[in-house]
Amino acid sequence: MNLKIHRGTNEIGGNCIEISTAATRVLFDFGMPLVEPDKSEFNFNKYKSLSTKDLIKKNILPDITGLYTEDPNMIDAVIISHPHLDHYGFINYVQRDIPIYIGKAAHELIKISTIFTPSQISISSPYYYQYEKRINIGDISITPYLNDHSAFDAYSFLIEGDGKRIFYSGDFRGHGRKGKLLDTLVKTPPENIDYLLMEGTNLGGSKKNKSEDDIQMELLSLFNKSNGINLVYQAGQNIDRIVSVFKACKEAGKIFVLDVYYAYLLTQLVKVTGNKLPYPSDGFKNVKVFFSSSASKSLVNALGENELYSFQPYKITRDEIDQNFDKIVMIVRGALLPHFKKMNNIDGGNFIYSLWEGYQKKQPTKAFVHYFVKDRKFNYHYVHSSGHADLPTLTKMVNGLNPKKLIPIHTFKKEEYKQKFNKPTIELKDGELLQC
Repeated sequence: MNLKIHRGTNEIGGNCIEISTAATRVLFDFGMPLVEPDKSEFNFNKYKSLSTKDLIKKNILPDITGLYTEDPNMIDAVIISHPHLDHYGFINYVQRDIPIYIGKAAHELIKISTIFTPSQISISSPYYYQYEKRINIGDISITPYLNDHSAFDAYSFLIEGDGKRIFYSGDFRGHGRKGKLLDTLVKTPPENIDYLLMEGTNLGGSKKNKSEDDIQMELLSLFNKSNGINLVYQAGQNIDRIVSVFKACKEAGKIFVLDVYYAYLLTQLVKVTGNKLPYPSDGFKNVKVFFSSSASKSLVNALGENELYSFQPYKITRDEIDQNFDKIVMIVRGALLPHFKKMNNIDGGNFIYSLWEGYQKKQPTKAFVHYFVKDRKFNYHYVHSSGHADLPTLTKMVNGLNPKKLIPIHTFKKEEYKQKFNKPTIELKDGELLQC
C-alpha cells in the first residue's frame, strides 16, 4: 500500500491524501487551503476564474492523475471526513464519475450552505458511510469512526490494504459534547496500526482547551448578570456551541432567538439524524425564529414559501426583540447587521464572540464587532474553545492507538511530533510517496 499527501504536510487546512494499492486509488479529503505559501490568508476569489489546468500550474489544485478527467488509472473514490471547506472545498473539480463518500448529516450541512451562502459547492449523488460500518473500495477497506469536532458529523478512518493498517485521524478533539468518542476509541482501539496520520493544529500552543460544559457555565454567568440583550457571534455550523448557548439560555430563563438560517439548519439536522437538538418546535417553547430578510429570501428562492412559513408559529419580530431586549439571547451573524441598526433599545448589551479572534480582521466580522462594541457600547466577551485537540488529547490518541509510526498532517509544527509523542515519526513533504 502506498501513501501520498498531496497537500497538508506543513500547513493547517487543505488536506488531500491518496492511499493506493496496485489495483485501487482512494483520496481522503480534497480541501481548500486556508493560507498561501507565505502564510497569508488564502482567497480563492483570486483564482476561481482559472481553468483546472491553470489551477494545477499555479499549485492551487494538486496534480493528481485521474481525478479531474477520465483516465485509465482513475481515482476510485473520494472520502470526505467532515463539512469544513479545508477538507471538501475543491470537490467541484472532481470528475463526476468518481464516487464521493461522506456522512449523511455532513452532506446536509453542505447543501444548506449552498442555500444561504455564496458557496456553490455541491455533491450531487454521494454515498453515505456510517460509524464503524466497513466499506470496501476495490481491495482497500475503510472503517469510519465518529469524531468529536467543531464540525458536526466528522470522522476518522481505519484504512486497510495489502496487509497494512493506516489510521487517519481527520480533525478531532476530546473536550466537546462527544468527547467520550475518543475515550471509547482509545480504550478499545483497532489493533496493529502501522501508521497514524494525525492532525496537529494546536501543536505549539500551551493552553488546555475549555470543555463545552465550561463554555456553557461561562455563558450562563453572563446571561444571569446581564440586564441587556445577549448576542452570540459564532460559527454557523458549530452545533456543539449552539447547544451550549441554548442550555445556558434556558437555565437563565431567557428567550433563545434564531434567524431563519439557524432555524432551518437545526430543523434539517433533527430530521436527518434524530438527535435531540434545540429547534423551532412545540417541544422547545423558548426557541423563537426571526425572519431576517436575506435568509428568508434565500430559503424561499431555493425551496418555496411553505418551507419558510413552517416557522410562522415560532416567529418573533424585530420590534418584539427590541422591546424585550433584556430577555433575549440571540445567535448572530454578519447578514443580520441591518436589522439591528433599526433597534433602538439594545445599547449596552453583551456581545459574546465565540470564534478564533483572528477572524475579526476580516469583513464582515470586523464591521459587525466594531458596530456593537464601539457604536452601540456593548460589553465585549471572548468565550470560545478550539475545535481541535490540545497536546494532552493528541498524546491520548497516540498512546491509545500505539502506532508503529506517526505521520504529521494538518499542522505547522510537524517537527514537534517526534519530541512530543516519543514515536518514530515520518515527516513527509507534499507529493512525496511513502511505500508502506
